[in-house]
Amino acid sequence: MFRPIDRRTVLKGLGTAVALPWLEAMLPATSRAALAAPAARVPNRLAFFYVPNGVNMQAWTPAEEGTNFALPPLLEPLRPYKDDLLVLSGLTCDKARPNGDGPGDHARAMSAYLTGCQPRKTAGANIKAGVSADQLIAQKIGHLTRLPSLEIGCDRGLQAGNCDSGYSCAYSANLSWRSEAMPMPKEVDPKLVFERLFSGGSKAEAGAAAARRARYNQSVLDFVLEDADRLRGKLGSADQRKLDEYLSSVREIEMRLFRAGRESSAKVEAPKGVTVPSGIPKEYAEHIRLLGDLLVLAFQGDLTRVSTFVFANEGSNRSYRFINVPEGHHDLSHHGGNKDKLEKIKKINLFHLTQFAYVVGKLKAIKEGDGTLLDHCMLVYGSGIGDGNRHNHDQLPILVAGKGGGTIKTGRHVRYPRRADTPLTNLYVSLAERMGVALERVGDSKGKLTDLAG
Repeated sequence: MFRPIDRRTVLKGLGTAVALPWLEAMLPATSRAALAAPAARVPNRLAFFYVPNGVNMQAWTPAEEGTNFALPPLLEPLRPYKDDLLVLSGLTCDKARPNGDGPGDHARAMSAYLTGCQPRKTAGANIKAGVSADQLIAQKIGHLTRLPSLEIGCDRGLQAGNCDSGYSCAYSANLSWRSEAMPMPKEVDPKLVFERLFSGGSKAEAGAAAARRARYNQSVLDFVLEDADRLRGKLGSADQRKLDEYLSSVREIEMRLFRAGRESSAKVEAPKGVTVPSGIPKEYAEHIRLLGDLLVLAFQGDLTRVSTFVFANEGSNRSYRFINVPEGHHDLSHHGGNKDKLEKIKKINLFHLTQFAYVVGKLKAIKEGDGTLLDHCMLVYGSGIGDGNRHNHDQLPILVAGKGGGTIKTGRHVRYPRRADTPLTNLYVSLAERMGVALERVGDSKGKLTDLAG
């Protein structure tokens, strides 16, 4: 009698555990023949992508509503995925506004973005914001996967100090909050993310395996070959091909991490007592893409279903010389209507959206169930600031990519009334429901967005 493979099966070796992608062999025989009821067997995944300093809103917002909308210049990188995209205009993050607290819009923008709570204005240790949407969901479904959630990003963040007009650096560097006083620091080193995803057994075993791989230039796959070969014998040809493609992706990322580590160790001189991160690429685009590829693997192997990805900390003044924008991002965001500055901001925004489109494309290329991995994802991309010059927190630039298991009607532009101040957190309550989590509220939410399904 045919016995389906358990969805949580992993390939094991010394200090190593490689999760499997979704395979037809995981279905009962009856469902396997018909490939029926996809929503019942394939989970949804949710990720929040954050970019700082707002965007060039004139080049972002579509003129038309509904399905017959033209992509504005900034969304051009997403043209191949227009039918998988939902553009949401008019959402508001009210708790990023001063509300009597004066300056500090960047700190409030990031800390209120997922919490919907007004952060306490302090540069001391008594920080206070709220529990973020990703963590509220992870608290309910995190036990179903190896990692309850995954927090990644490209900028390290201080957890103390004054970073924005009397606000702690913790506010402008952390998107995810486990409790109102405990942010979830993001991991910026792709190699450490990789180890977290594929290490198994005790910490001692995982450490020994990592050291052995480094010493003998081995792959994590070298430790699970026996398990992988044994599993292949139980799979059909389609599943064998899918498994081989997945394992090839794991190995390809390992090779890129090795190259990145070789570059960083050769060029970075660490202060005394500080360990040089060994997997951070020199090039910013490769850094983003490596982290994006790891996120895709985490979703593909069902290692986690909830993630946050910060492209840069709020208020970032990173230079983008590699796209001919040598000025700092934050400085440019105070454009004062200057056309040259607005064009340079547009270049930065296009760069970020091109990296986001890369992740969307990777997810869409992976078959899962009766569709693609993207079909079972909801990727929220946006910023807690609309126009960087105005520091406004209404009319935010918000996108959702992916169909949420067929529960979201994509290929549309939805505009919410300007005067309604529709909370951004209403979106999170709606997405949580699609993750199987009923949240009464997230921060300042007032209900659900009832029009996501069309």
